[in-house]
Amino acid sequence: MLPADWIEHRRADGEILGWMLASGDGFRAFDLLGRERTTHGAVEWLAAEELLEALGIGYLAEPWLLRLPDGTERPVRIAEVSARGVTVVADEYGAASAVGADPERFRLPFPVTAELAPR
Repeated sequence: MLPADWIEHRRADGEILGWMLASGDGFRAFDLLGRERTTHGAVEWLAAEELLEALGIGYLAEPWLLRLPDGTERPVRIAEVSARGVTVVADEYGAASAVGADPERFRLPFPVTAELAPR
């Protein structure tokens, strides 16, 4: 669930890019998966906005790995993202995008944890 003190940041066309959180004298930036993207502590408001703008949303289309509770890893693609949760679909050999495919779906909490990692 989205923390109440996170400030939404949208690009000019209205697409949400992430959130910012006041932290001391600055702000921390979080992507659409709820992961912090400010790696060296709080930054100025404009720097947090620029970080989210530069990040964009393209990373959501990249291939990901999901670590399952038994320790195995599955290649996945992100299907849905919201502050209510993240849905990924199994993507062995690119099957998630095949016409008529009905890939296995996994629902993850928001913010996502280290169980979901870029491939």
